[in-house]
Amino acid sequence: MSEQQGNAKKTARRPTRRSVLTTGTGVLAGTALSGLAGQVPAMAAGRGRTVQPTRPPAPTDEHPTPKKTPASANGWATEAKANDGGTIWSRAVNGSDLSVEVRTGDVAAVLLYVVRRFHYEIDTLRTGDVVGFRKLGSTSLSSPQSNQASGTAISIRSGWYPEGISGGFFAPQLAVIRDILAECDGTVRWGGDDKRPYEALFYIDVPPSSEELSTIGSRILGWNQQPGQGAGQLPDPSQPTRRSAALALERVQHGS
Repeated sequence: MSEQQGNAKKTARRPTRRSVLTTGTGVLAGTALSGLAGQVPAMAAGRGRTVQPTRPPAPTDEHPTPKKTPASANGWATEAKANDGGTIWSRAVNGSDLSVEVRTGDVAAVLLYVVRRFHYEIDTLRTGDVVGFRKLGSTSLSSPQSNQASGTAISIRSGWYPEGISGGFFAPQLAVIRDILAECDGTVRWGGDDKRPYEALFYIDVPPSSEELSTIGSRILGWNQQPGQGAGQLPDPSQPTRRSAALALERVQHGS
């Protein structure tokens, strides 16, 4: 082999700077195109479609799934505390030194009306005689007493009228209770009418969606704004129309 031929072969094998750059650019372009090849169909397929929301992360110890609040026997949501940012708050009982923890709104209007009429017409109530909210604790959700945990029930002198005992009121007092219930148009039930009597207990007997409760609550609030109306007027429970309404409601509620 001549010296000229040997030098030609060496020159052919040595890559030039231009050939290196050209080859590298081609490789990079090929890689980029191959990556886009998988994305283009996906992007094209997504045109005109609604983007599905991202699935939320699974619950963890740091972000647990919120627990559903249990409902009391009358269907209202229970709460763990009163006066703690929920819907159950202390409310003054007008005409007395009392306050009671009850659910705000129509429930409060109706239950406070019951307390006021008891105070004026049955016996004077003192601090500690009336209990509204009570933690659910071990009380069964099917028990009428569970309604106190939802702020929709009150107990009046539970020590005087213990659970399971009936006959704690004299006839004139019982007539007033029946008149109060009739005035509330069936939205309130007396524990003395339950199969296991608890004469201290009065509770809302309609669900949260009740239009009747809204009507009665508005009516009572209206009475509170008008002199000569509402609690403190000492109506006569023996008046025929009132007595008839009270007896009709008693037939519906007693023992049911």
